[in-house]
Amino acid sequence: MKELVTACRIKFFPSICIKTTFGALGLNVKDLVVLSGGHTIGMSHCFSFSSRLYNFTGKGDMDPNMDHNYIDHLKAKCKPGDVTTIVEMDPGSFKSFDTDYYTMVTKRRGLFASDAALLTDNQTKDYVLSQLNPHASTFFKDFGESMVKMGKIGVLTGKAGEIRKHCAFRN
Repeated sequence: MKELVTACRIKFFPSICIKTTFGALGLNVKDLVVLSGGHTIGMSHCFSFSSRLYNFTGKGDMDPNMDHNYIDHLKAKCKPGDVTTIVEMDPGSFKSFDTDYYTMVTKRRGLFASDAALLTDNQTKDYVLSQLNPHASTFFKDFGESMVKMGKIGVLTGKAGEIRKHCAFRN
């Protein structure tokens, strides 16, 4: 798996790479877009996405797939080399589990390159667009199904695993 991810970064075809990586885990395109929707809640450190703001291709440039006003907003908060500041992954509703993330993605305001990649592929883009109407959205049902599916990946059984007495530490 590590080799696959490295090869994808080198080839720089984000949507193909993400689909390939998820596929290798037994997840499909819908799972990919639905689980990406988890970015609707929470915060991220600036260093996790700062290359999109300051050095996207290694030439001191910005990610052309990101809204320039959003880049300016993020640059005001995240200076080069910043390892402590955190920002909302879904500005305006980062504490709510909702479908607003998909609206942000369509406005080219997804925080991560993987968010932007959702619009570069017809299959992933179609699902993103289908979630924009909150009354017709299937996100909540789909998210539950995809989380269950993801939870079955690499489960250790028998003597191969352990039930931890304290989850942060091995027994």
